[in-house]
Amino acid sequence: MVKRYLTVKALDEVFGLFGTAFDCVPSHEHLPLLESVGRVTAEPIFARYSVPEVHLAAMDGIAVISSETAGASEQNPITLDHAVRVNTGNIVPLPFDSVIMIEDVYLGEGRFTIRKAAPPWQHIRPAGEDIAESEMALPSRHCIRPAETGALAAYGITNLPVLAVRVGLIPTGSELVPHGTLPAPGQVVESNTVMAEAMIRVTGASCTRYPVVSDEPSLIRAALETAAAENEVVIISAGSSAGTKDYTADVIAELGEVLVHGVAIKPGKPVIIGRINKKPVIGMPGYPLSALTVLREIVMPLLQQYGLPVPLPVTISAQLTTSLHKEAGSDEFVLCSTGRVGDRFVISPQSRGAGVQMSAVRANAYLKLPAGSEGCEAGSRVEGRLTVPQEKAEKALLITGSHDPVIDHLTDLLQQRDLEVHSTHLGSMGGILALKKDECHAAPVHLIADDGSYNVPFLRKYLPGTELVLICVAERQQGIVSRGGIGLDELEERLFINRQRGSGTRMLLDHELKLRGIEPGSIRGYDREATTHLAVALAVKSGEADAGMCVYSAAKILGLPFVPVASERYELAIRREHIGDPRVSALVDVIGSAEFRAVLDRMGGYDSRETGTLRKLP
Repeated sequence: MVKRYLTVKALDEVFGLFGTAFDCVPSHEHLPLLESVGRVTAEPIFARYSVPEVHLAAMDGIAVISSETAGASEQNPITLDHAVRVNTGNIVPLPFDSVIMIEDVYLGEGRFTIRKAAPPWQHIRPAGEDIAESEMALPSRHCIRPAETGALAAYGITNLPVLAVRVGLIPTGSELVPHGTLPAPGQVVESNTVMAEAMIRVTGASCTRYPVVSDEPSLIRAALETAAAENEVVIISAGSSAGTKDYTADVIAELGEVLVHGVAIKPGKPVIIGRINKKPVIGMPGYPLSALTVLREIVMPLLQQYGLPVPLPVTISAQLTTSLHKEAGSDEFVLCSTGRVGDRFVISPQSRGAGVQMSAVRANAYLKLPAGSEGCEAGSRVEGRLTVPQEKAEKALLITGSHDPVIDHLTDLLQQRDLEVHSTHLGSMGGILALKKDECHAAPVHLIADDGSYNVPFLRKYLPGTELVLICVAERQQGIVSRGGIGLDELEERLFINRQRGSGTRMLLDHELKLRGIEPGSIRGYDREATTHLAVALAVKSGEADAGMCVYSAAKILGLPFVPVASERYELAIRREHIGDPRVSALVDVIGSAEFRAVLDRMGGYDSRETGTLRKLP
């Protein structure tokens, strides 16, 4: 039996291991021309014949013998005894060795008169001008580009030998069900090998995803034996940690050798690097974002060793919006959202939880925090690595602040205008602070003041003198969601789930409790926090809480009873200097559109009479 963890290796040590522990020799396959785009040539590609194969006319005109045109001029026109009419692309027959454009020829009774001498090979495409028979068109280890297919077709190339690497993907876990299956409680849809195949296929490698294997050593052993026999690289998902049912390292050791069990990266530390039949076997952790890190930082560089093309991320210099702290000793990778605000990129971390797959969906960049560092402070300059083309990151619209389900629908409408929205749910106060530091384009807010007014008192307090525009999204209903239709006055006997500190919903709750003389401490669960309205409603639906406070649309989505408490003004605060930004202009335009009002009406709980209304501060 192998130890659960061998000595944890640094990521750079792992890269050095690839060149010594594995041969990394790809196989070859022949593909039709069009299917070869993006693949890497396994051998040099040679033209089957010359292009052009014979001398061709490059102009409409007459083919002549150049020596017979000597001495021709305006003062000494020459009528040619030997000439033949040709069009562009026609063969120029011997002994003709030059072409004179038809515009420079005087025609008369079937004879041609010229007033200018023609040098040899004028307006002729000589045989082999483009490429000669047996001349190399492409070298080996060349990634074939779409624009090259026309030339290759012209040179008679119909099939090409390309590098091929077969990767076997084995999902393990008794709780897993195949992709496309509706999971029962306690079951999990197997997604790691789906993600792995999608990422790996970009390199041109082929993938075989094997059926889910239960947590039984004998079944895992059989699956590994099969995959190692059929593929150049094997990736086995889950079972790499130190739990009671984590058998992957033991089985790899029985069939071959465990070279590394534990790499100093986060997430992804429990990764295994083994060898069976001299082939690399990678054991990925089961947490999705751990698997993503292992795929991106270990598997892709390994495939690069086989000669496959691995795209490198574009890096940008960006201002960090939130401090990131870590323990020294491991390289940590943090998914982020980034976009250009004013004349600089800003970058905001997503959730660092290894199981939060939406972080990968919402992110368009990531940060590498080196092993020797203890993190970065808010406001510092960091190097972001983009997961999208830079022009797409340039177009990103950053919305930071209060959550509302309607933001998702606003995102969809803006996407139809080729604008990608990245929203971060930090609550209304978080949005105001982001606006104060000019780290977002718009901040959704719904903060109630002691006098019952919304948003303006807080913006005046925290951004005094700053020129702002408030655009009304809607007046929306806030209330108590439950499974039994209880109201605010009945919370003292119930288990409650709250929104986070700084959120407008929590401030509204505190305002209403104060009006009713209810002490927050008397409500069980008051200190338990959720960051979105849907998270509150979901906790109630699942039975984790008896009640919570959210917007009506969230309760309606999950089919839960809702007792209104108050109507509030939900607005986007925008710095006036950004109103002229085309992204912000599109945002304002969409909010005022009939399509958006239709969304509000369909979702329910929104009054759209003020939707699109602008207020200016000061």
